[in-house]
Amino acid sequence: MAKRVSLILIFSLILLTGVTRARQTVSVVILPFRIHAQQEMGYLQKEIPLAIKKQLEQEGANVLILDRHPEAPTGPGAQPFDAIRKIGVSTGADYVILGSLTWIGQSFSLDAKLVAANKQQPPDVFSAEGRGAENLPGIVKKMVQEIVAKLFEREKIIQIVIKGNNRIEEDAIRRVIRGKAGDIYNLQKISDQLKAVYAMGYFDDIRVEAQSVPKGKIVTFVVKEKPTVRNIMVSGNSWVYETDDIKDVLTLRKGSILNIKTLQSDMRRIKELYKEKNYYNAKVHFKIRPRKNNQADVEYIVEEGNKLHIKKIQFVGNSAYSSKKLKSLMSTSEKDFLSWFTSAGDLNQEQLSQDVAKLTDWYQNHGYSQAQVGEPQIKYEKDGIVITIRIEEGPRYRVGKVVVVGDLIIPEPQLLEKLKLVEEEYYNRDILRKDVLTLTDIYSDEGYAYAEIIPRIDRDAEKHLVNITLDIKKGHEVYFEEITITGNTKTRDKVIRRELQVYEQELYSSRRLKRSIRNLYRLDYFKDIKVDTIRGTSDDKMRLKIDVTEKNTGAFSFGGGYGNVENVFLTASISERNLFGRGQTISLQGQLGSKTTKYTLSFIEPWLFDIPLSSSVEIYNWVYDFNDYEKDSIGGNFGLSYPLFDYTRGYVTYTYDIANISNIDKNAAESIKRDKGKNTKSSITGRVRYDSRDHTFHPTEGSFSSISAEFAGLGGNVGFTKYIGETGWYFPLLFESVGVLHGRAGWVIENPKKDLPDYE
Repeated sequence: MAKRVSLILIFSLILLTGVTRARQTVSVVILPFRIHAQQEMGYLQKEIPLAIKKQLEQEGANVLILDRHPEAPTGPGAQPFDAIRKIGVSTGADYVILGSLTWIGQSFSLDAKLVAANKQQPPDVFSAEGRGAENLPGIVKKMVQEIVAKLFEREKIIQIVIKGNNRIEEDAIRRVIRGKAGDIYNLQKISDQLKAVYAMGYFDDIRVEAQSVPKGKIVTFVVKEKPTVRNIMVSGNSWVYETDDIKDVLTLRKGSILNIKTLQSDMRRIKELYKEKNYYNAKVHFKIRPRKNNQADVEYIVEEGNKLHIKKIQFVGNSAYSSKKLKSLMSTSEKDFLSWFTSAGDLNQEQLSQDVAKLTDWYQNHGYSQAQVGEPQIKYEKDGIVITIRIEEGPRYRVGKVVVVGDLIIPEPQLLEKLKLVEEEYYNRDILRKDVLTLTDIYSDEGYAYAEIIPRIDRDAEKHLVNITLDIKKGHEVYFEEITITGNTKTRDKVIRRELQVYEQELYSSRRLKRSIRNLYRLDYFKDIKVDTIRGTSDDKMRLKIDVTEKNTGAFSFGGGYGNVENVFLTASISERNLFGRGQTISLQGQLGSKTTKYTLSFIEPWLFDIPLSSSVEIYNWVYDFNDYEKDSIGGNFGLSYPLFDYTRGYVTYTYDIANISNIDKNAAESIKRDKGKNTKSSITGRVRYDSRDHTFHPTEGSFSSISAEFAGLGGNVGFTKYIGETGWYFPLLFESVGVLHGRAGWVIENPKKDLPDYE
């Protein structure tokens, strides 16, 4: 109630002041200012009076500007300002303003006189000095404020006082008031300042008091602060959201100042939270419970209502495709008997927008090049949600002529052979987009990095044909001016650069650039790889920036298990796939089980002698308890590999193994008993492997295939020839899962005068 009374008093004062001012309207005549300056400043004779007039009219004065000065008074008893007063009387003005501007160098002096038309008294004199033309408007404004104070007999504010604030800083309030000592006391401005302070949202009541003192007014803003929040409570929520989940979206905090706008904003946030789970009828209101020491508890009260599902999706305007077909293209669906388990019937606005894009693409990719799918209209009813989607299909267009024009680096027939759209019966926007990318790749592989492929579509409305012209502007051949690698704090530059198939000072190629990035991902050293192409120092040059984010390439693993073959077993391994940032791999593995004990130490150098010649060394000790015998082997291998073709490497590996066969069961086969004792194998293996997987350790697409032949018998008693073929294919499935088809087959024959052990 106090707040209301304070505001009424203020506005009453304003209205009364307005009436008084209307009755005491002041009329003023302004004469041209005299200009005393060496440079040409005659225009200021009129500019200064105009500026004064504008300010005086804002204060409620009637102002007239004359374009001439009066003649000097003559005759006995004539006073200096008689002619000035005569002008005021003749024009009906109460006062006449005249003055001069004196300019010397960069300094100026502004002088003005205020002459009362009906009073024989000396004029009031106003004077101000400044420096620089940019400061003249401010000096004029300040002088006019002094004239206004004299004309309307207004008082100045000599002090502004703030009272009642405990938590809110005084400086914060003064910044909003924007008033200061020396300003003219103006009730309208005081009212505006009161509103500004109230708009801060921190106060329940604001009262302005003005005290008259000999030199002016002391203005006091007395504020009453809003309470602080002692506690925040939520009620009415059942099983949809926990209280903490709701509090997480609130902006109101304990200890903060209670602000109604914040409460209203939080209510909207709670409603939006419930909408995410399809509670579109949820309502929220709040209660404020005052407490001691100017504190309050706030309670948000939730009325959840019922969960709404999509009960119907309907289409208007579709004739080419049934509503059932269109629904099958959408991720958004109607409620069914499995909705309690699945998300069927849930409304997701983002997903619905994506569905509109899917429907548009479907029509555009099946000949309906002018089809339009409208924004879904959503209606919330008591028992569910109804979604209506309007469709304008238009006619279905076939593919007419497809031509390629412009800068052709390959004959048009050869370019058309690479396009898919020419084989389509009906216009397909997606295939056209892919064909544009195909042409772009063709040109970029020839160095035209900035080639533009502009498709022009000409619809024949009578024949329902779409004629397509692909206009090519090849631009300049572009060379890689510079290749910069950033973000690699561990991996050495050369380890990254040797995987690139693009080089500085060579022609740009998008195919080789894409392959380079694929190679970097296959290293599995980086979490992310960002590629940025920037124009170089000229139109035919490009700078390539590769920014990598490294991942941890060291690993330690420990595990165990139980199985019907091994029973209980433990495994442990430690490895580093990017040793010292050189791209080398070192690994130590161990397995201990009821039937197996195995230790392996391996090292791989992928670029021996800084050429793509990979070398590997491995030593091992492997004890295995077969059903009929025990095998204890120690050995190692050394291998080399080299790239043969795209995604294809050739391998040569030499293996030396000494296996001791013991503890042979008396019922074992004669071939096993023959192997008793030491068996030495010295073999060489040749292998060709194709691997196009996108990642080595976690592939999502691509395949690998290999075929190998091992010849044993270079020494020792073991001798055989073994052939093994293997293939694996990876392809994406639903829900970010990956499918794998894998097969492996082999054939082994014993070499003359050598042994083929059972374990081989």
